[in-house]
Amino acid sequence: MKNYNRIIFCSIILYLFVAVVLGSFLFHSENQRNHFYRVEANRILSTLTDIQSIENINLDAYETIWKIDFLDKEISNQNVVKNFFQEDNANNIYIQPFYIHNDFLGYIKFIYKLPVFNIQKLILIAEISLFILEFFVLVVLIYMKKKLVEPFQRLSELPIQLAKGHLKGHIKEEKSRYLGRFMWGMGQLKDTLDVSRQRQIELMKEQKKMLLSLSHDIKTPLNLIKLYSKALEEDIYTNEQDKRNAVHQIGQKSQEIEKYVEEIIQSSREDILDLPVHNSEFYLQDLLSKVMNVYAEQCALRHIDLKLGDFENRLLKGDIERCQEVLENLFENAFKYGDGRRIEVSFYEEDYCQLIRLFSSGSTVTDNEFNHLFESFFRGTNAKGMKGSGLGLYICKELMQKMDGTIFAEKCEDGMAFIMVLR
Repeated sequence: MKNYNRIIFCSIILYLFVAVVLGSFLFHSENQRNHFYRVEANRILSTLTDIQSIENINLDAYETIWKIDFLDKEISNQNVVKNFFQEDNANNIYIQPFYIHNDFLGYIKFIYKLPVFNIQKLILIAEISLFILEFFVLVVLIYMKKKLVEPFQRLSELPIQLAKGHLKGHIKEEKSRYLGRFMWGMGQLKDTLDVSRQRQIELMKEQKKMLLSLSHDIKTPLNLIKLYSKALEEDIYTNEQDKRNAVHQIGQKSQEIEKYVEEIIQSSREDILDLPVHNSEFYLQDLLSKVMNVYAEQCALRHIDLKLGDFENRLLKGDIERCQEVLENLFENAFKYGDGRRIEVSFYEEDYCQLIRLFSSGSTVTDNEFNHLFESFFRGTNAKGMKGSGLGLYICKELMQKMDGTIFAEKCEDGMAFIMVLR
């Protein structure tokens, strides 16, 4: 990016240089054109020795002066004097007093014409300037083609191959310095997808093994429950003690089955929440820059009034990527379940902790639903007809706890608020 900015800066400097050179040439030419007649008039005055020498001047030797008149100081006729000093508007005149050895003899009137502007020279300068600009533009375009366009064309199929899972091996690095970080990111994405696929395969294997094992374990108590139930139904037991024993066995075997079901649920939760967290330190401003750059634009597109409160750029503890994931999840919930009028993000400190509060206007949940918001697979009545799994807030809470923080909700009169607590 620095090199690209350098190219832009050089283009501006080149433009200013060409503009200054061309402007200076035009200004100098116009100034010279407007004052050249004075130079020739003074040259003529310096050659005159007496009044008679005025008539002997060869005007063909001069470019701008084409006629000279003389008014003797002895002339007192007002009409002659008036006609001398008042020339036709079509002519340009330049009048100077005429002295010989400091003796005033009268006035000399130079009738001149401005020289024709040198169009050919101007066209030549303009052509040279345009050639320099065109050459610079071509150099920039060729440079961009080699460094940006062609590398991007070679990489155009890379995302498609990644999405289909056909890309194997390492991603070849591009020589272009502009795409180095992009290629590094694509390599990271490929590695993440490979790990995710491998984990998915292993998870499926483990799930099948677990289901087979639990199915076998559940089958034994389930068969016993069926036998005891059938015996009780057909009144096989005549002794009350035997009947109570059968009922007790049914309850005991039911508890065993319930334990197996809890193992299945616990295993599923652990698989879902296998999310690594890398705790470190980061600044609040860095977190907000990652999130607000995207969601400020999203709010503008949805015509939602987004208000960001004042904050101090504190140093926080946690995983900035996971904090970004939590805050983005809260924004998505605000878009999905809010009324689309207002979202407010405010900040305050409490017990040496940084609290980030995201409020969205809209309808609230019931008290019963409020108590279950952060449970897995729970969805409120306001989520009917909307896509979702009921895991968003549950994952947010687990991630915050892994970062030695927490998250909780608040019911407000005109909406809901969620507060992230970071240390």
